[in-house]
Amino acid sequence: MNHFTLTSNRLRLRFIIMEDLELIHELHCLAVVDQYNTLGIPANIAETRAVIEPQIIANIQENVSRYTFAIERIDDSLFMGLFGLTLGTKKNQRAEVYYKLFPDYWNKGYATEALNLVLDYCFNKLALHRVEAGCAVANVASIAVLEKVGMTREGRGRQKLALQSGWSDNYEYAILKTDKRHY
Repeated sequence: MNHFTLTSNRLRLRFIIMEDLELIHELHCLAVVDQYNTLGIPANIAETRAVIEPQIIANIQENVSRYTFAIERIDDSLFMGLFGLTLGTKKNQRAEVYYKLFPDYWNKGYATEALNLVLDYCFNKLALHRVEAGCAVANVASIAVLEKVGMTREGRGRQKLALQSGWSDNYEYAILKTDKRHY
């Protein structure tokens, strides 16, 4: 499944490869990107490599259950960020998503476009019933993206996220295949 991609008018989501290591490391090292991320800032590029190697291996399995995509602009193949999709059990027909972009690409609709691409794939190709996402309650931009595509806030996990700034509550969002989508 190495050459699997999802495309929209402006974006291509493709599996990450080891050649993306430096850009992924740069993304993970930005304090503003890490603000709502539980991963933490890596100490060095070797630590980032240790994080992405299993993701790259997972992407090439015959039955992928954990996708890690590079988000690229179609017109120039510029690496903009990451998108993750983790499938649950076949019986439960659900998945969880996450995304992170370089700040230069915030507030331009790219995260929304990438999320809509993945939701289409989840519901139309994988025949999933439910897609979930979570975000820190202070992450106003991510909340806007999730709500823009039609996800519903279903709950609040108290002090669920160990962030650099301390414990944070987490909003839990989901969208069902039968829910009205916003494009």
